[in-house]
Amino acid sequence: MIGPPALFRARAAVTVFFLLYGVILGTWTARIPAVKHRLGLGDTQLSIGLLAFAAGAILGMQPAGRLVDRFGSRTVMVPAMLVDAALLVPPAFAGSLAVLAVCLVLFGAVHGTLNVAMNVNAVEVQRAIGRPIVSSCHAVYSVGGFLGAAAGGLFARAGLGAGTTFAGVAAGVLVVALADRLLVLPPALPAGEPGEPTVPAGESGEPALPAGERVGLLAPGVLLLGLLVFCCLVGEGAAADWSTVYLRDDLGAREDLATAGYAAFSVMMVAGRLVGDRLSARFGPVLLVRGCGVLAALGLATGLLVDDPVAGIVGFGCLGAGLSCIAPQVFSAAGSRDPATAGQAIARVAGLGFLGFVVGPVLIGFTARLVGLPHALLIPAVLALFVAASATAVRPGRQTVPAAATTG
Repeated sequence: MIGPPALFRARAAVTVFFLLYGVILGTWTARIPAVKHRLGLGDTQLSIGLLAFAAGAILGMQPAGRLVDRFGSRTVMVPAMLVDAALLVPPAFAGSLAVLAVCLVLFGAVHGTLNVAMNVNAVEVQRAIGRPIVSSCHAVYSVGGFLGAAAGGLFARAGLGAGTTFAGVAAGVLVVALADRLLVLPPALPAGEPGEPTVPAGESGEPALPAGERVGLLAPGVLLLGLLVFCCLVGEGAAADWSTVYLRDDLGAREDLATAGYAAFSVMMVAGRLVGDRLSARFGPVLLVRGCGVLAALGLATGLLVDDPVAGIVGFGCLGAGLSCIAPQVFSAAGSRDPATAGQAIARVAGLGFLGFVVGPVLIGFTARLVGLPHALLIPAVLALFVAASATAVRPGRQTVPAAATTG
C-alpha cells in the first residue's frame, strides 16, 4: 500500500519530468536558427533535418511501449530523460547535413521513448491517487517549453553559440533529473502476475483485455484514440506554422500583431490544461472532450469567417483552449484500458498524434494553394468537430479513475 506522502512525491516527480521534457524541446527549437546558420543550410535542407527528428520520434515510440510494459515506466523513463538531455548537445557540433540528420534521428528516438514512458507513469500515478492529473502534467510540459525557449534566447542574446546553450541546459536537466528520480512512483504489481484482474469492460462497451495481451495498432479503441490525437495535433501544427502567416498576409495585420495569434493559442492551451484535471473530475472526460471539440471548432471557424485580425486572434485562442484538454484525456483513456499493456497503447496513440503534428502544416499548405489559406484553416475546425462527435472513445472503464473522484 502506497501512502499519501509517497503519492504526493510521485506526482511531483512525474510533473518535474514533464517540465524537463519541455525544457529540452524548447531549448532545441529556440536555437534551430543558430544550427542552420552554422551549417549554411537552406530552408529545404533544414526541413530534412527536422523531418529526421520527427521520424526518429515516431520510430522510437513503438518499441518504447513494449519496453515500458515489460520493465515498467520508471525503469524506462529515468534513463531516457538522462540520454535525451545528453543527445541535445551533438546537433550543435554536426559538421554536415547528413551528420545532423543522424544526430536528430537518435535524439528524436529517445525523445519519443521518453514521451511514452512519462505518459504511462502519469497514468499510473493518476490511478494510484484516484483523481485526474494528466492534464496538469501536459500543462507543465508547455511551461517547460516556454522556459527552454527563454533560456535559448538568453544564451543567444549573450552571444553564446548553440553548443554552449545545449551543454548548459543539458547539464541542468541532468542534475534535476538525477535528484528527481528518487521520488518517482515505485514499480507497481508486475503485469500478468497470478491473480491480477483484467480491465473490465467500460461503459463504451469495449471488451475487457486479457492481462499482458499486446496492443496492436488496430486493437479495439486504440486506433480511434490515435485518430483523436492526430486531429488535435493537426490543429496545433497549423496554429504554429500558419497563424502568423494568415494574420499578416491575408488580413494585413502588423508584424507584431500577427504574432499574437500563436501567442493567444499557446497561452490558452496552457490555461486550459491547468484547469483540465478539475474539469475532468467534475464533468467527466467524455463531456469535457465533447465541449472542448465544439469550442475549438466554432471558435476557430467564427474567427476565420469574421475576416478581422482581432477576430482571428480570438479564434486561435479558442482553438488553443479547445484542444488543450483533449490529448491528456485521450492519453489517460489509452493508458487505462489495460494497465498491463498501457505502454503499447500509449505508444500507438502518441505515434499517430505526432504524425498529425508533422502532416498538419503540410496539409494546410497544400490545401491553401487550391482554395486559399482562410478556407484551408477550416480543416482543424472540421477535425475538432470529429473529435467532439467521437468523445465517447475516452469514456473510462472502472479502473481509470474511481467514481468518487469523478463526482467533483
